[in-house]
Amino acid sequence: MTAKPPYYKQNRLKQLRAFCQAARTGSISEAAERLFLSQPTVSLQIQALERELEIMLFERRGPRIHLTAEGKILYDLSQPLVQGIDTLKEAFDAHCGRLESGEVNIAAGESTILYILPAVVRQFSADYPGIRINLHNVTGRDGLALLRADEVDFAVGSMLEVPDDITYDPIVTYDPTLITPCDHPLAGKDDVRLEDISPYGLILPPRHLTTWRMVDLVFSQHNVSYRVALEAGGWEVIKKYVELGLGISIVTDVCLTGSERLVRIPLVRYFPKRSYGVVLRRGKFLSPQSKRFIDIMDPKFFLQ
Repeated sequence: MTAKPPYYKQNRLKQLRAFCQAARTGSISEAAERLFLSQPTVSLQIQALERELEIMLFERRGPRIHLTAEGKILYDLSQPLVQGIDTLKEAFDAHCGRLESGEVNIAAGESTILYILPAVVRQFSADYPGIRINLHNVTGRDGLALLRADEVDFAVGSMLEVPDDITYDPIVTYDPTLITPCDHPLAGKDDVRLEDISPYGLILPPRHLTTWRMVDLVFSQHNVSYRVALEAGGWEVIKKYVELGLGISIVTDVCLTGSERLVRIPLVRYFPKRSYGVVLRRGKFLSPQSKRFIDIMDPKFFLQ
């Protein structure tokens, strides 16, 4: 009679699931809560893995736990396995041509949600009406945090610097543009220099966001001063305040629909084009629903 494998190996999936959840949340108690288990149970499952592999998976820093170097390796190996098992039915249905339920969690900033995603969401909803889409309206920094915690499937947005644990696939590109009120002194100029912009107050998004940093970098590189008259969140707010004559702004023309009472002046000679694309945690296992959504976000889709 063939001997049964040791008990702990029969429970390998449970152990790995507990370990991955603890790695994502940075907390044994939070992992237990999400798995509907007791805290001692989760601790014992992780300890069983540590005994078998003869390593330490976590170290404690203050109230949180953090992966050790060996723990990070195990997480990268086990996370796709756990997610693959947990989404087996959905993957099977997708391969059989059936994809009728589930959900997609996407992190994106307000501009992406307003200007990039509507057509994609409309198409996906028409193709897969039974799949729920959850849009998490967050800034880039918070979106990366959600990605690393596996609380979203992927993010859509713009990235200038890509961390080592993140991948970025640009899909569409837009031009930097100066917008002014229709009666502004710069409105009649065909070619505007940074020196021309300098005397006028700018309306910019919050300082910690990419646009402000890029404006500061470009003006500094050309040794030209600039003045911020107003800080406002969201392109729609900025466009409205420019229309009211409270300042001028430098935006990405993704936010310009043509219906605004504004003058648009290209600034491609100074500022780089801005790309938007799919942002993933490196090694992330994508559900069939997420793959289908990303498949729609082909560059050709945005040329239609």
